[in-house]
Amino acid sequence: MVREGTLGGGQPSLAQMLSEDMVALQVSVSNWEEAVRAAGGLLVRSGAVEPRYVEAMIRMVKEIGPYIVIAPGVALPHARPEEGALRPCMSALTLNPAINFGNVHNDPVSLVIAFGAPDSEGHVGALAELARVLEDAEVLERLKRACSVQEFLSLMCRSKGARQL
Repeated sequence: MVREGTLGGGQPSLAQMLSEDMVALQVSVSNWEEAVRAAGGLLVRSGAVEPRYVEAMIRMVKEIGPYIVIAPGVALPHARPEEGALRPCMSALTLNPAINFGNVHNDPVSLVIAFGAPDSEGHVGALAELARVLEDAEVLERLKRACSVQEFLSLMCRSKGARQL
């Protein structure tokens, strides 16, 4: 289910990019690679990215390091647009148990939000909304503990950081 509304310039909003079928809760994985594959798999199944995009997300971390762990307990895997992103997209999963990605400051990770875009600008507005949501420590903790996809989306897309549609 994709929600209506776009940001300025025709960019999709956070609520548009993150739909019910793009969220998985309390996922159990053995390592960070499996976590990225799980989040990326949601993007592939939706037709938003090619399978090679998921491999590129993993390759980027192996080459550059765990830079994708952007805040305590939060990873934001992504790759370059030319690596197989077909349309702006986002997926989210909560991990149980949390997994170390190798970032000494922000491990362990319990929230993985993967994203893709076919260009360098089409996702910027939604990422800005996401940043505002994740700045709220209370909302972040509630996201990590969400018991249903509907609760997760309500917190993510209706918090004070997300654009109200």
